[in-house]
Amino acid sequence: MRKFLEKLTDVVGLYLNPPEKALVLCVDEKSQIQALDRTQLGLPAKKGRCGTMTQDYKRNGTTTLFAALEVAQGKVVGQCFARHRNREFLKFLRRLDQEFPGEIPLHLVMDNYGTHKHPNVQAWLKKHPRFLPHYVPTSSSWLNLVERWFSELTSKRIRRGTFLSVPDLITAIEEFMGTWNRNPKPFVWTATVDSIVEKLRRFRQTLENIQPGCTLPRSRKRRKK
Repeated sequence: MRKFLEKLTDVVGLYLNPPEKALVLCVDEKSQIQALDRTQLGLPAKKGRCGTMTQDYKRNGTTTLFAALEVAQGKVVGQCFARHRNREFLKFLRRLDQEFPGEIPLHLVMDNYGTHKHPNVQAWLKKHPRFLPHYVPTSSSWLNLVERWFSELTSKRIRRGTFLSVPDLITAIEEFMGTWNRNPKPFVWTATVDSIVEKLRRFRQTLENIQPGCTLPRSRKRRKK
């Protein structure tokens, strides 16, 4: 719980009180995006009719999107790769180094995925001290604002799309990014650490009322048995 609060306070502090003369980038990858070829295009929802999407489809491969959301302006830097290993992540970090030139510090909000903590990545970060990693607590991807942008991408371009190949899918993703960056909309974080902790306390209490002891750490559950 102590580490959770430390990481929560660190990340929320970046959102509510961003450091001066620095940029905050929310970084993550959306892996295994499928290029699905459907028998017909899905129709958007309108008055009197739900959105439509055919159940039958053909899989034409996948791609992984690495993306960084610049919190202040809402702009997104993204790049698609066939895989999502530390090699691809290092290529993306070099891309960020080019996209944001100079000596301005870059605070990176990331999750605890093994790729982000790979020794090769850690060595690269040490050689580039202006890249300052901040890790969200485990199982707390909702703290990373780039996930909110991934939701926009999925709902507005990918979910009901029809893609004959992976290059078609990549083109669609890049076009969506380009359109977004012409008129970016930053996601404004408003929740404080105290409000988040209070919501988690109420949620935990609800779970305990349903099944007493279910929120105990696994080690304590075993001893209890």
